[in-house]
Amino acid sequence: MPERTQASASIQADTQQRVFAFMKDPRTYGTAGDVRRIDTHGAAVFLAGDDVYKIKRAVKFPFMDFSTLEKRRRVCEAEIAINRPNAPDIYLGVVPITLKGETLAIDGGGEVVEWAVHMRRFDENATLDRMADAGPISPDLARSLGDIIHRSHDGARRGDGDEAVAALRDYIDQNDEAFAALPDLFDTATAGNIYVRSLEHFARCESLMRQRGEDGYVRRCHGDLHLANIAMRDGAPFLFDAIEFDDAIATCDILYDLAFVLMDLDVRDQREAGNVLFNRYLQLCDDDRQLAGLAALPFFLSLRAAIRAKVIAAKLAQAKNSNAKTGDLAAIIADARRYFRYAADAIEPEAPRLVAVGGLSGTGKSRLAMTLAPGFGRAPGAVLLRSDIERKLLHGVADTERLPETAYGTDTTTKVYDQLHRKAALALGAGQSVIMDAVHARPHERQAAETTAAECGCPFIGLWLETPLDVRVARIEGRKNDASDATAAVAKGQAAFDTGPITWARVDASGDLDKTASEAKSIID
Repeated sequence: MPERTQASASIQADTQQRVFAFMKDPRTYGTAGDVRRIDTHGAAVFLAGDDVYKIKRAVKFPFMDFSTLEKRRRVCEAEIAINRPNAPDIYLGVVPITLKGETLAIDGGGEVVEWAVHMRRFDENATLDRMADAGPISPDLARSLGDIIHRSHDGARRGDGDEAVAALRDYIDQNDEAFAALPDLFDTATAGNIYVRSLEHFARCESLMRQRGEDGYVRRCHGDLHLANIAMRDGAPFLFDAIEFDDAIATCDILYDLAFVLMDLDVRDQREAGNVLFNRYLQLCDDDRQLAGLAALPFFLSLRAAIRAKVIAAKLAQAKNSNAKTGDLAAIIADARRYFRYAADAIEPEAPRLVAVGGLSGTGKSRLAMTLAPGFGRAPGAVLLRSDIERKLLHGVADTERLPETAYGTDTTTKVYDQLHRKAALALGAGQSVIMDAVHARPHERQAAETTAAECGCPFIGLWLETPLDVRVARIEGRKNDASDATAAVAKGQAAFDTGPITWARVDASGDLDKTASEAKSIID
């Protein structure tokens, strides 16, 4: 590699503008196509053909310092190191911008005058914020999001829990100061309520959050996990643009990191997708301490929304300074206010409830439970506990892997129900409503569900689904990639069950899902 030297600090400001002009020129890349430039407060990004080059601006803020060439080099290297595990095909490396005589070059000889993050270009219209604004995020995509976020957290290094908790306390004050400075944008009374509620939640959950730090749940996370930083490539989602400039900001409770994307989905009227993602993530964790940790979730969701509102509000000043159009200013104002309203709503208390859905195989329990869960309880909806999933977890196999008949013996089934009730009690104790999906064919199984709710001091609703045998068999035979191992023979054998007296609300589930869900909602509400 050619020998290089660093440019002196005195020429950096003028040189950076020259570099930007060079990077915007199609001739730099030997292409006739236009080069698109995207500017943020911290970077200038150049999209040229299949390549992307991101150059850090020579700026210094209280939270971010790119003021010297050496600091920009280090932060470019950090961006590659942090993001490559989540998107190895996108983050290619760090390249120097060099000057030899009067000639600039990408990775040439001479003096290094700037550094750039080199990325492979992807469809910038395939980010999930754009997809969410265009229509519903599919359940399959939501499950995939749960997979990649869990994988990202699972491989992240542990951080200092006490420092992370202290930072959360600071964020409450910082948000309040930001809202108070913009009374024309953010309602003063609402801002005051957010502040008071946030302090209450923080005080209530502080010991829990510190314990989670000791247990290893504070990790070096993505840190900026909103939908605009998740994109699709080759039919699969990937995470990108993680916080690279400050480990302290990105080192947080994994549920606080998860809360960002859950909040963003909810703000964009994607509660169904958010609930699928939420439950998939909890399933992959299969950790009682994560369920107990849900006590902090309203605080996490609200804090994420408040920070987002503050960040968007900062764009308003920038837009005004650049003489943006009235319509663009109005859109920024509306966007900031909708996150602000969410911050206020998410932190309001809501008592948890337990719904148990029972019925013989093929009655549609799981479809109904998944339909009810998003709208049941506080954001992002109910914790969904399904006996079929718990049985697979108990045996350490994938959802759709078929278990032998021995896995359905009385002892194993007892363990499955015990697991359901234990997890339900943890979630309810943390304030999250629960929907429990299991056959509940025997009186003691139904009674145990009611007892779980009573011991947690929560209201209980039991739904018993009824469907003719031929409909049940047809549904079972039509299943694909499902966690249930029930067969037509199992359904026929259940016809001889003595279920004992059914005291739960009976629901005719023989028709379409919408009709069944409507009847169930009328009972729940």
